[in-house]
Amino acid sequence: MPLATSMAIFQSCNITGVPKSTRCAMLRDMAKVRKAERRPPLNKTHKLKHQDWAKKYLKTGFSKVLWTDEMRVSLDGPDGWARGWIGKGQRAPVPLRRQQGGGGVLVWAGIIKDELVGPFRVEDGVKLNSQSYCQFLEDTFFKQWYRKKSASFKKNMIFMQDNAPSHASKYSTAWLARKGIKEEKLMTWPPCSPDLNPIENLWSIIKCVIYKEGKQYTSLNSVWEAVVAAARNVDGEQIKILTESMDGRLLSVLAKKGGYIGR
Repeated sequence: MPLATSMAIFQSCNITGVPKSTRCAMLRDMAKVRKAERRPPLNKTHKLKHQDWAKKYLKTGFSKVLWTDEMRVSLDGPDGWARGWIGKGQRAPVPLRRQQGGGGVLVWAGIIKDELVGPFRVEDGVKLNSQSYCQFLEDTFFKQWYRKKSASFKKNMIFMQDNAPSHASKYSTAWLARKGIKEEKLMTWPPCSPDLNPIENLWSIIKCVIYKEGKQYTSLNSVWEAVVAAARNVDGEQIKILTESMDGRLLSVLAKKGGYIGR
């Protein structure tokens, strides 16, 4: 099982209940693990803005925040992402690599409390600028989910999005304001902070499933169907764990006087 996790290796041998530290200690005698590349550190300005953000939202009830983001999935899987244990003397498998990963699908989703919103697929060939992003939200998020919610829910919900140009532009901000998502209902977001967004952990869960053991895909529809199937298997309790982690993330930012380093 090249590139498998320690848990997957033990489960394949019908061995359960072994702590991760013990599993890894045993595997080190016969295998090795690839390490992910480290991210560049945040600069002082980023850290200060993270702290300001954490102070602003420290007393926020995060159960009413909708955390959103996009994820791109390719047919071949993300470069440099797959890692796992490999037996000594064995070579890592060499996956098929096509130009631009064989093409990919852009996926949007949100999580709030214990609920998954979406995932929704961005139409192939559409580049998300301010106009197309707003139209996408109108056709998916607003028509298929938001309009079904009660007036009290809409009144209390806080919408979170990152600072991508299509999200943070004057056009998009004004458009969301006309939808009633403005001022305190639109969360401000600090720069260079993807790890603060709990939906990033959801993306990791989904990618672990769809690219398990280096799996690749032959069509855009097949990788999209894999995303949908993986998302359906994420239960409300898993989502709740992610959304309830925000208090700890904010406290971590304040304690470290800088950016949150999680996952």
